[in-house]
Amino acid sequence: MTADALIAPRRSTIDTVISLSGAELAFGDRILWRGLDLELGRGEFVAVLGPNGSGKTSFLRVLLGQQRLNAGTLLIEGRPPRRGSALLGYIPQHRAMAPQTPLRGRDLIRLGLDGHRWGPGTRRTRPRVAELLAAVGATDYADVPLALLSGGELQRLRVAQALATDPAILLCDEPLLSLDLHHQKVVTELIDARRRSHDTTVVFVTHEINPILEKVDRVLYLAGGRFRFGAPEAVMTSETLSDLYGSPIDVVQINGRLVVVGAPGSVGHDGEPAP
Repeated sequence: MTADALIAPRRSTIDTVISLSGAELAFGDRILWRGLDLELGRGEFVAVLGPNGSGKTSFLRVLLGQQRLNAGTLLIEGRPPRRGSALLGYIPQHRAMAPQTPLRGRDLIRLGLDGHRWGPGTRRTRPRVAELLAAVGATDYADVPLALLSGGELQRLRVAQALATDPAILLCDEPLLSLDLHHQKVVTELIDARRRSHDTTVVFVTHEINPILEKVDRVLYLAGGRFRFGAPEAVMTSETLSDLYGSPIDVVQINGRLVVVGAPGSVGHDGEPAP
């Protein structure tokens, strides 16, 4: 039996896994977004884009039950969100580990299974950790201290940790940040392989849409308290983004990559207008 087969897919009769109606999030007088209505289906890959401060990470915090809406409703598989739900797996952006960190690769994964306990793990968790290590191709460095691993190797382990509870939804908070192109591709393929094999819904916050563009079903673009939601070819256009920002924005293709260009005409990060 393969490691992928051991990580059994969820089965549910609910096709809409995330539903937001009239959702509003604000901090004081500053509105991040208002009137957000959307439904995300099982197995969808949704990219969340927008400039810094537009509420992308806050959107994930709302889904995780860590941040309450100011108005509207949110349902996760038909129920209100709650902290620590096994339905949700979370992959953070890459951060280097402190040199003195004593944890090994397998320890990081085990925290996704029984992080509330301390010790070497149980007879139940040890085989499960081994399955997860194999599923992301990280068995060879399972016992290497985290501080000695590359960014790409750490992100493989974080993907495995996020899969520990066999989630129906993967929330990814800029997981490709600071990775080279090779490891961006590796991490993207791991996430998409899980989506395709288990019908897992993926919500992927990013500044760089190009590494994931061919995987994306729909885009949620947040900017200036407003939003657009739809297929990439409908949202990532000069007309749509100009309306969203209230100023001229050009979306151009350079060597097959989408680049968003804003006044005064300099090129910024992929998917985010230049200042």
